[in-house]
Amino acid sequence: MNTDLSQVDLSFPKEFEKRMIEMLGADDWSAFAKEHLNSPPVSIRINPQKQFTDTGTPIPWCKAGRYLKERPVFTLDPCFHAGAYYVQEASSMFLEQAFRQIVGLDEPLTVLDLSAAPGGKSTHILSLISGSSLVISNEVIRSRANILSENIQKWGYPNCIVTNSDPTDFTKLQGFFDVIVVDAPCSGEGLFRKDRNAMAEWSIENVNLCSARQQRILQDVWPALKENGILIYSTCTYNAQENEDNLNRFSKEHDLAFVPLQLDPRWGVLTVEKNDVVGYRFMPHHVSGEGFFFSIMRKKQKTDVIQTRIKNKLTPASKKSVEKLSSWITQPDAYTFFQHQDLIFTLPTLQQKNIETIISTLCFVYGGTNIATVKHDKYIPEHALALSTIINKGYFNTEAIDHVTAIKYLRRDVINLPDSPVGYTLLTYEGCSLGWANVLANRVNNLYPQEWRIRMQAN
Repeated sequence: MNTDLSQVDLSFPKEFEKRMIEMLGADDWSAFAKEHLNSPPVSIRINPQKQFTDTGTPIPWCKAGRYLKERPVFTLDPCFHAGAYYVQEASSMFLEQAFRQIVGLDEPLTVLDLSAAPGGKSTHILSLISGSSLVISNEVIRSRANILSENIQKWGYPNCIVTNSDPTDFTKLQGFFDVIVVDAPCSGEGLFRKDRNAMAEWSIENVNLCSARQQRILQDVWPALKENGILIYSTCTYNAQENEDNLNRFSKEHDLAFVPLQLDPRWGVLTVEKNDVVGYRFMPHHVSGEGFFFSIMRKKQKTDVIQTRIKNKLTPASKKSVEKLSSWITQPDAYTFFQHQDLIFTLPTLQQKNIETIISTLCFVYGGTNIATVKHDKYIPEHALALSTIINKGYFNTEAIDHVTAIKYLRRDVINLPDSPVGYTLLTYEGCSLGWANVLANRVNNLYPQEWRIRMQAN
């Protein structure tokens, strides 16, 4: 390929361009640069526990991943708000291969997603592991932790705890996790195609800062990984300084082994080998996806498990509440009902000790499934229950609504349900639960969460 690079004017940072030409060679750089003139592919990942019409072209490294021919207005799709699918970049779905090839998916696992917002990796992991496992979905920035909590609730799996803690806080949980996923904050070179601001903000100084931050994060969370546990490291950047060089430095300080994966050559994923490091690089002119780096390490050093003192015991719900609410969920024997003030929620019984350890150590945001709020001896169903994969739909009155009504509901506008009986009604759209409405004698109260409402009007 002898394309004139002068014809590809994307204003790449000069230092970035120089380094990439050295990495790729002139011809491959030309193909890389030209690919940035194209629109990035649109991809989603389907929730296997919810009803959704399977559309699109399969993503080869992710069973539930799909490429879409064009980008729809997701905000105006009620199935999106119901958690029937998650909009996620295709390259990052490669995480699935690490879990399928290396991790025992049928075993009860404790998994940490350290930098989880907005929720793509955590929702993906929840779809892969067993219901007896537990995911700690953490985000350092509080505002982003709230977005993460919303997306976890929409996904609907009951075995997840959302926390808002710094990586240093996890040093207290020595030997606690079977798997730790570190999608490290980076210089964002792999986002240049879909985010021109990332290109404008790039600098060598920022690369250096990111590299140093990544080293600190790895050092902070390493003690929390069990002996023989798996640490998955990824970035959305190309440079070796933030990827294989960082991991090479880290491997010299710790007893670990890099774990290779079996790849299909047709995927176009590049294998990176440098000293002992084994990693995988996604380049947008070789794969249908954005830039991405991925590597897997197994911890070999001896790690004693330190039992954390449980300071925050969960308060069981009353026998009356349990008797009332057990019929609201499927498999109630697998979950324990707890109460905090007026809120009743469930958590997996087998994970109670681990959960109490987490909430005694970290900053808790959300966990399990919120079931009901108690008000004057009445039980008001929570929105999270409507979206949960454990809701017993057969217990409740349900009303299937059309697209126009669904958008009104998501906007918290006034809706009419003339055929629905008085009481709490579960609204569904194309088989997916959207949330609750309270049907009264003379009106319908729209109970969609105020903080989640959409503002866009349908055409």
